[in-house]
This record gives sequence, C-alpha cells and structure tokens, in this order.
Amino acid sequence: MTTPPSATPPSATPPSSSAATSSAAAPRPAPWVRTRLRAAPLGTLLGAALAFAAVLLAAALPRAQDRGADQALRSFLEHSGSTKTSLQVTAPAPETGQSAQALDATLEKLLAPTGSTFRVDPDETVHGTRTTKRQPLLNPELSRPSGNPPAMNLLHVRQAESHVKLAEGRWPSSTPTAPPQGAPGEMAPLQVVLSQKAAATLGARVGSVLKSATRVDGTPSVEVVGLFAVLDETDDFWVDNLGCLARACEHYDGENLSWHADALVGTGDLDRMATWSRTAEDFWRLPVDVGRLRADRLDATREEVASYIAGPTAAALARETGRARLHTTSWLPELFEQARVRTQAAAPLAAIGPAGVGGVAFVVLCLAGALAADRRDAELRLLLARGGSRAAIVGRLLGEGAVTVLPAAAAAAALAVLLLPTPRLAPALLSAAAVALLALLAFPVRAAVLLSPARPAGRWRRPVAELLVLVATAAAVLEVRRRGVAPPGSDLDPLLIAAPLLLALCGGLLLARLQPVVTGWLARAAGRRSGLVGFLGLARAARGPASTGTGARGRTGPSVLPMVALLLAITTGGFGAAVLESVDSSRLGVARLNVGGDAAISAYGKSPLPQGLAKAAGELPGVRTSVPLWIDHDSSVLGTTQRSSQVTVVVAEPAAYAELSRVLGCGSFDPALLATPGTQPADAPVPALFSAGLAGQAAQGGTYTVLPGEGGQLRARVVGVIECTPARPARDAATVVLPAGAATTALMGGADHPNRWFGLGPVDGDRLRALVRSRLPAPSATPSPAPAPIPGSGSAAGPAPVPADEVYPVSTSAEAVTELGADPLQRSAQRLFWAAVAGAAGFALLAVLLTLMRTVPERAALLARLRTMGLRRRQGVALILAETLPQTLAATLGGALVAAAAVALLGPAMDLSTLVGAQVPNGVRLTAGPVLTQALGLAALVAAAVFVEAATSGRRQITTELRAGDQR
Repeated sequence: MTTPPSATPPSATPPSSSAATSSAAAPRPAPWVRTRLRAAPLGTLLGAALAFAAVLLAAALPRAQDRGADQALRSFLEHSGSTKTSLQVTAPAPETGQSAQALDATLEKLLAPTGSTFRVDPDETVHGTRTTKRQPLLNPELSRPSGNPPAMNLLHVRQAESHVKLAEGRWPSSTPTAPPQGAPGEMAPLQVVLSQKAAATLGARVGSVLKSATRVDGTPSVEVVGLFAVLDETDDFWVDNLGCLARACEHYDGENLSWHADALVGTGDLDRMATWSRTAEDFWRLPVDVGRLRADRLDATREEVASYIAGPTAAALARETGRARLHTTSWLPELFEQARVRTQAAAPLAAIGPAGVGGVAFVVLCLAGALAADRRDAELRLLLARGGSRAAIVGRLLGEGAVTVLPAAAAAAALAVLLLPTPRLAPALLSAAAVALLALLAFPVRAAVLLSPARPAGRWRRPVAELLVLVATAAAVLEVRRRGVAPPGSDLDPLLIAAPLLLALCGGLLLARLQPVVTGWLARAAGRRSGLVGFLGLARAARGPASTGTGARGRTGPSVLPMVALLLAITTGGFGAAVLESVDSSRLGVARLNVGGDAAISAYGKSPLPQGLAKAAGELPGVRTSVPLWIDHDSSVLGTTQRSSQVTVVVAEPAAYAELSRVLGCGSFDPALLATPGTQPADAPVPALFSAGLAGQAAQGGTYTVLPGEGGQLRARVVGVIECTPARPARDAATVVLPAGAATTALMGGADHPNRWFGLGPVDGDRLRALVRSRLPAPSATPSPAPAPIPGSGSAAGPAPVPADEVYPVSTSAEAVTELGADPLQRSAQRLFWAAVAGAAGFALLAVLLTLMRTVPERAALLARLRTMGLRRRQGVALILAETLPQTLAATLGGALVAAAAVALLGPAMDLSTLVGAQVPNGVRLTAGPVLTQALGLAALVAAAVFVEAATSGRRQITTELRAGDQR
C-alpha cells in the first residue's frame, strides 16, 4: 500500500505572536458596578439621597439630645449660684509658721486631683485665712444703732487686691508689725484695710485704732491703715463669707440691730491673726467650671466629687497637704442628684420623637429595598437562570450599594458632627452605622428572598407574629401603667418608650386586616352606580398591587408597610402633641394660681389700691372679668371647735369671684349662695364660704363671729365649703369668703376699699403697669428734703425712689408662664420632639410615594388601555386618587384612634412636673385638638403629594406606554 506524501503536522501550540494578537483583540468585560450605576443614574441618585437623609437624621438626633442635656445641666447649675457649685475646703490655721506661700502650696495640691470629669477654674479660686469668731469693737465713737457694739472678723484673701481699688491710705505692711515701745505685754495693733462703705457705716477712718474686749494676755486691736473701694459688688468673688468685706452687714438679735464688718489683713500679720479671736482657719473656695460638665458623665462626676469630699481623694489630700483636719463640703452631690432626676423626668418626651422617626425610617428603607428588588426582579432571575449563584448575585448587589450608600452615609455623619458639635461621638456614630447598614442591606436581603426557592406559605405564620406583637404591646402598656414612663431613680426603659410605637404597630396590623374588607364593600357599593372610576379605583385599592416574577401569585392585598409608617408618624406626633398640650395647659393653670388670674395688682399689707385703679384696670382692652377684692390675713373666727381660729378673709363680688374661681379651677361655687336679700335686718348673719379645713371645725349652716384684724366684728353663716380660693390657693389655708356689699363693709373697716385686683383675659402687663403709674398721686410741687442716709446703704443721698410697679406690684399669667418655661431642659425636649415629628412626617410621605412608584408600570398600562377606550385625563387622576387615598384615610383615622388610645392608656403614668416647671399631678389630658391636628395635617400633606404625583407623572407614563405597548 502506498503511503501518501506526509504533510507537515500542525504545531501543538500556536505561535506566541498569534496568541498575543487574539488576546489583545478580545473585549474586556465592563465592570459590573459601573455598568449598573450608569444604567439607572436617577435611581442611584435617589438611593444615595435617601441614605444621606436617613443617616443625617440618625447621627444628628443623638448629638442634639446630648447638646440639650448639657445645656440644661449647665444652666441648672449656673442658676444655683457659685456658692453651691464650689468645693469649700477648710483646715485649722497652723499655730506658728503661717505664710502666704503655705496657702498657695496647699491650693496647688488641692487642684491636682481635678480635671478628669470636673475642672476647677484656677482664675476664680478664692483662698486665704480668716478668724473664726467676730469680736466686738468697743470704741465709743463707732455706730451703735440699738446700743450694741459692732463686731469684726479679720481675713487675709490672696485674690482681694485684684477685685478692689485702694481709695485712701495704704495697704497693710508685708512685714510683721513691731510691738509698741515702752508697753510690755501689750499687743501691737494688726494693720487692716476697710471698705469705704463699711468705714462710713461704722464711723471709722484711716488711722483709727479699733479695740476689742480686754483679755488676760492683752487687748486685741486693729489699726485702719487704708480704705478700698470694691470694683464690682455683683462679682461672684464677694459671695459666701466675703459679703461683709464689701459693706457692713446688718445683724439682728431679736429686734436689736448691730453692724458686722470684716477687714483685710496683710501678709505681715498672718502669723498673728489668731490673736484676734484666739483661733483662725484657712479656707479655699474652689468653684467648679460648670461650663465643662457633661450630662453623659454626670454619674462619674458625682462619684469623683464625692471622693473629693469624703473618700479616697479626701484622705490622700489630707496626707499630701499635711493637714489632718482638712475638711471639704459642697452642695454639688445634691445638685447632681436633682439634675439627674430632672433629666430622667424629661427623657420620655425627648425619646418618643426619635423612636417614632426611627420606626418610620426603618419602614421607608425596607420599602425602598423592596421597590428596587421588584424593579429588577426579571434581571436577577435571568442571572440566576444563566448559572449565577445567589451568593454571587447578592455580593454584586452589595457592591452596588456600597458605592452609593457608604459615601453618602459618611458625608451625612460628618455633616451632623460639624453642625452639632458635642464631645461625645459614639452614640451618633453607632446610630449612623446602624442606619447605613440597614440602607445597604435592604435591597440585597430582599433580592436574596426573591431568589430563594418558593416554599409553601405557613398558615399560622402571620397570626403567630401578630399575636406576639399584641402580647408585647400589652406587656409594655401594663408595665407603663404599673411603673410609669420614667420610674423615679431609674434610667429610661426602652420597652416603656416603645409602648406608643407598639400600639401603632398593633393598629397597623389591625388596619391591614380591616382595610381591604371595608374598601371591598365600598367598591361593591360603587359598582352599583354608573361611574367606572370610583369602582375601579376602590377595587384596585382592596386588591393591592400585582406580584411580579416567576413566583407571582396574583394580587396579595395592600402593603402593610406604608400603613404602618403613617400610623407610626401620626401616633408619635399625636401622643407627643397631647403631652405638650397638657404641659402648656398645666403651666397656664399653675401660673394663674400663682398670680390669682391672668393679671393682678397688689398693695402691700392692708393699704388700699389708689382710688379708681381697680375700675380703670377692668376697662383695659382684653379684660373679660374684673375682680376687685379686699383681703385680710389677720382675721379670726370665733365659735369653732378650736374656739378661735386665725383665718384669711376675702371680700369680693360673688358673681365675678365665682367666675374667677371657675376659670382657675380652684373652689368653684354657685354665686347665689352668697346672695344677701336687700330686706334682711342689719344684724342678720352674712352668708360665707368656709375652706375645707376650717369647715371641719364648724357646722354646716352654723353662725360664727368673724373678727377682722383692724377691729370690729361680723356674724357669718356657713353656706358652702370650698377646697381653695384664688386669693389664697393653698389647699390647707383657712379662708372665709364674704360677699361685698353694704352689710359687709359697714361691719368690717376698709372692706369698701379693695387692696387686690384680679383680672381674666389677655391683659398686656406693660399697659397695666403704665396704668398703675398714671394713677399714683402726683408729687408735691415743693420738693421735700432728702431723707438722711441709711447706715450701711453706701449712699450719701439716701435710698432711690421706689418704682411704681414695686409700690403696687403687677403680675400677669403670661409672664409667669414664660418664667416657668424658661428652663433649657424643657425647650430642648420640645425642640427635639418637633424635629423628630417633622422627620417622621417626611419619611411617612416618602413611604406613600415609594408605594406609588412600586405600582407605576402596572398603573401606566391600565391607564393606557383605558385611554384607548375614551378615559379622560381628569378621570385618570381621579382613578389614581381613588386607588391611593383609601389607605391614607384609613391610616389617618386609625392613627388618630391609636394616638387617643395611647394617651388614654399611657397618659396617666406621665409625670409632667419637670416639663411644667412646678409640681403638678401626673397625667396627660386627652384633647381632640393636638391629635386631630397631627392626623389631618399629615393626611393633607400626603393627599397633596399624591395629587401632584398623579397629575404630573400620569400623562408622561401613559404616553410612553401607548408608544411602546405592553412589554411586560
């Protein structure tokens, strides 16, 4: 057999040059993340914006809460005064070797342990030495108002020269004073300087030698070598035990007046100060810098201060300073405890708002993830069908989210930190990280669920979950009713704060069950009418959106999440608004009781008001009820079980006073009880109302004798009992209310000239004060001689004239309300709550819009088909509204009912005293206004947004659908 000529066999490997050429020619695959982001730029931008807003809110709320708590703590401590916020350290002065250097060295050792949780301002410290007992000054030329000699203490204050100005003489010598020549055993006078005001009050001058009582070892004395003027008497330097350095102080022993004055000693006589009163003590006043205290470190600060006062730090300081009897006192531990109780009382309102907005934001992020997964369902299932694994697909989706979510979250967190500076970063960063993680995982988790193999739906899965929510809600409500929202002495319990949110969640689940049924009934009722729009819209609202994808099972009913978001927002806003409404009404009630009405004019003692002032005040604009009355606090009642009882007598016109009592909610009564017949005899008993405590000592209908403090007597007959009265609202006050009239004024001197005036209505305080000034008697044309100067007043021209509004003090409830609400703790809690409510409303609106976007393709196809059948544009908008608004209206009604239920169930456990600014009974009153305002406001906002979306986007979607056809 012949063999054909052999051919050259092909090479086992292709030439390297051809391989390089083919490799270079092959296209590289496009990066997945970049391709997907470019394919949907608008969706990418909206996702980043949603993550930015959610993370910004999550990071800002904790920082705003920290700032408010810090400001409230610092304001509370500042209003307490520097004396109470200082550490007062004392120790017996050494018997020998006392020096300014030793005092300064001890100060440095006392400051060393501070600076961790609290800091002492070294520029505000005050330290020195003082005698422990004032000695009488026996010089006969000194002032003795009641015959008692003045008394003096000696002090050496290291910082004194920077707060005073030498006005006359010189400063005490820095070298020890030499003993007098030729007088063995006699003490050399201590050189001192006095304030000008103290010297003028005592009658001392430069060169005066002030002597004390003679002792066995000699006669202590001081020589005034100079006078100083205080630069600023309001400076905190002069508080505590330095007040009598700036001026002479009045001291009363019974009714006898004497003067107390202190003098400054120089460093030269430090070692001899104990000779003045035998003993002296060193002192250091260490003012804590309250501007650096932090509310989140309050417990640690309290422990450190307690250790400084009586603990390991105090023991260490005693050893280091060599002063075994070193003693520290301070009001700070008590103030810290009060601040902690105040913060705990205000914490529920400050936490309810953020909790609500957090719940709504969670729902919105879940809806956004569901919307994105539904929109890309076909794409994801195609990738899975072509061999992609679920893990790989979810990983790529995580990469997409990381590119958009993480930069937006980082920018939002940085912006929150920049806009709201506060030392603590951890809560804001943790909150921001949690929200960013939720925004990142919402879409991939939803996609993983969609790509999972279909499992048969559990019949009892949803009822069991709903039952668990119901049990948790019942437990939270019962616990709140039992313990209160913020139990005294305990920190905030998240379960108790979550009670309103759990109620909202229960309401959402219940509405999710009821709303399709009710909407279906309405759809069937609309179907019996001629119109198509109402029936079709309600039918679609009852059936919900159609499911997509291979696992679609038709319509699944309305989505629960948007309804839950609306319910959370309305319940949170309604409950918090009801709390604030109760706070405002309670604050107004307290202010009215404190004032006696909406406005009041008082006269000191039993002096009457100027003639015609009460009538003119009642004619001012805004005054609805004018109540002039006469009050006597020195009256007594004879004939009770205690024979004689001191009481307060109030004489007023019955009808006006009854109206005042009714409005103030204090001792309401029928004015007919105090009516006096015009024909009764002159000696007939006058009808009277007795307070509850006094009525317990009297018999109903009995007649008793009232003795006014100014003399006279009146027989009164008990016709009723009142719990309290506006003129003296104390519940335990012994009060007798008598009607104004001829019978009363004839028997009680002065009762015809009122010494108080109360008014109801929006009265302007400035206008009322101007009226008081205009009614004062005109000054005499001949000026009266100036009064003699008051000793110790520091004024050579006598006292300044007293303003008119101090002669007859004017007070209004509006000013009292402003004063009660001036606490930064209250304002911070309210601002935080309203910011959270605004955020919750925005997220709830976004939840509804996301639900609309989820059904855009299906709705566009339906409207396109209906347009071919003659549907007009206006009818298309009406169809969208009929499909969307039933759920919104159901959520509005349900939210209002749930908010009302939350107020009824949880309101009695709320302690409003801290928010009001005064002690008030527990409880939140249920009023329709705040709840309906929140519910209807959010419903109107959602309806307007739905209408705008339907009117603007519906036409464009229908046109696109008609051109492209139904491609789904």
